[in-house]
Amino acid sequence: MSANYKLSASKRDRAGKGASRALRRADLVPAVIYGDKKTPQIVTVTFRDATKLHNTGSMMSSLIDLDVDGKIERVIPRDVQLDPVRDFVTHIDFLRLGKGATVAVNVPVHFINEEESEGLKRGGVVNVVRHEVELNCPAEDIPEFLEVDLTGTDIGDSIHISSIKLGKGVSPVITDRDFTVATIAAPAGLTSSESEEGEEGEEAATEATPAAEEGGES
Repeated sequence: MSANYKLSASKRDRAGKGASRALRRADLVPAVIYGDKKTPQIVTVTFRDATKLHNTGSMMSSLIDLDVDGKIERVIPRDVQLDPVRDFVTHIDFLRLGKGATVAVNVPVHFINEEESEGLKRGGVVNVVRHEVELNCPAEDIPEFLEVDLTGTDIGDSIHISSIKLGKGVSPVITDRDFTVATIAAPAGLTSSESEEGEEGEEAATEATPAAEEGGES
């Protein structure tokens, strides 16, 4: 399950570029909370907390208990704006989650049991087609990552979304095809080597044929 963070926020009275610039000079990040059929609310979070959350690498798939002046809002970040030069957080949009809500999130893909893959033992490589998969998930049960078991895979094999175990109530956003998540590919060097071995074997068999025929005539 994805991590659940706690974050403090404060209400703000003014919106607009001028007010936002003043907040950033005070080491605050402007944000907005919307959704769940309620009126949007403008708030601020500290620059330190916003940076720490962004640096986790999983901000966009993390549930957050946002404490707004003592009132807890269950939210998930939907958009984060970054400074184009210095790459720090300048604004956050939080989606308010009601009871039983379902959200679409990008979940990273992890691979296990590489040592149990015949293809990788023979020098093959994992060609990752999708590093993340977009899933519809219950807000209370967002997976931290998807786990792909490489046991028994060989060169030329493809791993599709249908072969990955998903949690209860979790489904791919893409439903019209069984899309590929990864393949086991052979490096060019390995392909050439196998080809040369095959040709040498054929030449050896050809050279041995006359000798066998001569032996049968004597």
